[in-house]
Amino acid sequence: MFELSLLCPEDRVETISEALDALDALSVSVEDADAQTEAEQALFGEPGMPAPKEGWQRSRLVALFPSEAAALEARDLLLPQDFFEGCRILAVQSVPEQDWVRMTQSQFAPVDITPEFWIVPSWHEPPAEARISIRLDPGLAFGTGTHPTTRMCLRWIARQPQGQLGRTLDYGCGSGILAIGAAKFGASGIDAVDIDPAAVESTRYNAEVNRVQLQAGLPDAAQGEYQTVLANILATPLKVLAPLLCARVAAGGSLVLAGILERQAEELKEAYAPYLALEVADSEDGWILMTAGRKND
Repeated sequence: MFELSLLCPEDRVETISEALDALDALSVSVEDADAQTEAEQALFGEPGMPAPKEGWQRSRLVALFPSEAAALEARDLLLPQDFFEGCRILAVQSVPEQDWVRMTQSQFAPVDITPEFWIVPSWHEPPAEARISIRLDPGLAFGTGTHPTTRMCLRWIARQPQGQLGRTLDYGCGSGILAIGAAKFGASGIDAVDIDPAAVESTRYNAEVNRVQLQAGLPDAAQGEYQTVLANILATPLKVLAPLLCARVAAGGSLVLAGILERQAEELKEAYAPYLALEVADSEDGWILMTAGRKND
């Protein structure tokens, strides 16, 4: 494996990235060329949404190629192009062989939700203090327990009185982690739904590994009312889904929403006001958990 690294201004990042892709780069990454200096810039974006900018004022692009010849050919083809003006080649160099599976696994350690409730990757043993655990392999679907939104949802689940969760809907289930967590804490009749078929398959697999019973499917599989409705998505789709999600909450039931930034609290309250009164129930690292209850008739 060989990498071609180059420096380019912000307005050329997209063009150069597309050119490298057309030249059969295996991957192209972009980073701040001024990282770890006083000129470093922070670019913040909401997860799952387009980046606010294509790159930094001085961006370093790194393209991986299967051979040195392919990397050198890409370099030689880029240099004479008009759109390469203002850019420069930094290096073509070999990438050391590594155990990528082991490297990836090393990034995921057991995550504590409460002192007794842990998310544990399959290659780790549960900690001694873990009375309840979810075994999870990070995969294509969102939801490994490391993100604040997931942790807050699971904390809420763990704090409910025994038998309180009842029939549960996990809307936008991703890996199925919330549905599985609900099952571990006594929920029954669990439906986990997602628009992504890969997420549905991931949820079914993870449920089997954790030996819990649930039904996973596309959104139209959710039917009737639920004592607990969970949705860890993002603020914009949550606003659109307000009437649908609220209609699924049974009398005496709870609605639990995550994927919301602190600054988005008021717009979520406004969107849900015609149906249920949302309140902030938890916060972590700039994210919030919002909940609402439906009164008994």
